[in-house]
Amino acid sequence: MSQQFQIISDSSCDLAPAFAEAHNVKIVPFYVSFDKETYYKEEVELPIRELYQKMADDPELFPKTSLPSIEDYINTFEPFVKEGIPVICICISSKFSGSFNAASNAKNILLDDYPDAKIAVIDSQLVTVLQGLFVTEAVRMQENGLSFEASVEHLERIKDTGRIFFTTADISYLKTGGRIGKLMSVANNALKIKPLILFKEGELFPVGVTRNRKKSLSKVLEQAKKYLTEMDDKIEDYSIISGYGYDEEEGLAYRDMVLEEMKTITEIDSVETFQIGATIGVHTGPHPIGVGILKRYDA
Repeated sequence: MSQQFQIISDSSCDLAPAFAEAHNVKIVPFYVSFDKETYYKEEVELPIRELYQKMADDPELFPKTSLPSIEDYINTFEPFVKEGIPVICICISSKFSGSFNAASNAKNILLDDYPDAKIAVIDSQLVTVLQGLFVTEAVRMQENGLSFEASVEHLERIKDTGRIFFTTADISYLKTGGRIGKLMSVANNALKIKPLILFKEGELFPVGVTRNRKKSLSKVLEQAKKYLTEMDDKIEDYSIISGYGYDEEEGLAYRDMVLEEMKTITEIDSVETFQIGATIGVHTGPHPIGVGILKRYDA
């Protein structure tokens, strides 16, 4: 059977390289810079672990990211377009980055040369592990034999169901990255507090503060459970994932905590965990951690 479509995503999806390779998902990397002059391709030239180590070693280091170029997207799309293979490209929320616009421009340029090409560029309205879960849903559609058109329709339908409940150890990164205005104006200069943050519909919203890490981890999970139990849909219709930054040991322990808590409200036997990548990590610092929720396409 010919390939129904090719899945492409920018690296904000934070999929493990092994998963992307196993499922033939092509990743277009963001760029990371420590000096605003030299830029490294995320994961390709700068492993995320190395980025977090640099941030952990130097609390005054505030790296920046730059989006993939139009040329990056053209170079990724064109081999499939030439073969007549439809392309589905999933991008980070356009409220966070211009990646979606770059991919859309690449699409339009290619359509001049290949007017019959099928290229869908989707503004996922998601970020990091939740975007990864969204890409995973596209993989499931592909493996279940759905057409290009049906898959695009399902992806557009479920993207609004995504939520991330998370915290980080230090809001100074949010302040430096310009994300603190909406989020933590209530915090003023109290940078030692632990923020509780909700991501939905492409944006960040403050949902509380705590004084210590243990309490913030507990509150994040409490908020996720509250959301799941109060919504109209069945909890079983949703996938649940956890994500962490620098500290893998803490991340794996939190994954187990999430699983045990979720077992109290739904029948679930596993929770995956992803490492949060550079695109969001530069805004949260090395210690983001949280829970992502997304409705499955076939629920």
